Amino acid sequence: MFIKNPSKGRLLVAEPSILNDKAFNRSVIYLTEHGENGCVGFILNRPSKFVLNDLIPEINCDFKIYNGGPVEQENLYFIHNSPDLIPKSIQIDKNIYWGGDFETLTELLDNNLLKTTDIRFFLGYSGWSVDQLKDELNESSWVVTENKYPNLLQVNIATLWKNQLMEFGGEYQIWANAPKNPALN
Repeated sequence: MFIKNPSKGRLLVAEPSILNDKAFNRSVIYLTEHGENGCVGFILNRPSKFVLNDLIPEINCDFKIYNGGPVEQENLYFIHNSPDLIPKSIQIDKNIYWGGDFETLTELLDNNLLKTTDIRFFLGYSGWSVDQLKDELNESSWVVTENKYPNLLQVNIATLWKNQLMEFGGEYQIWANAPKNPALN
């Protein structure tokens, strides 16, 4: 269940011990890159107040935008499961791809050829140097686990963190049911 080493395609699940970290509290991050230059991932369960049309008015699409992390929040990123439709995509694992040709993507969205279960957009990303993530793992800030979801883009984000903790069992189950703000308990 727990894995020592992060790699692309795996999930980083925030430990309950980082409750005071506003950027990553109760987050689940999908790792899209892990190598000698560091790690990149996107927070899956942090919707923003924006939809795509708010940021790019010329695209006729109201898909929700997610807060991918605290790095480069002025940039838009996307992951998807449609490499046959979006050329130049980078494969992350067997079902998920990162990026691709944005002109083609725009045409697909304008013609309603993609669904919200095919693609997810993020403002910003989560990033670490190799040593930085290793240190955070040693400090028990994260749990690394396999992505067991057949379609990560269909997962219920409202319960994603809680469900991961319930699956871990033990004392994680207690934290899974704790209120978002333990001071209100």
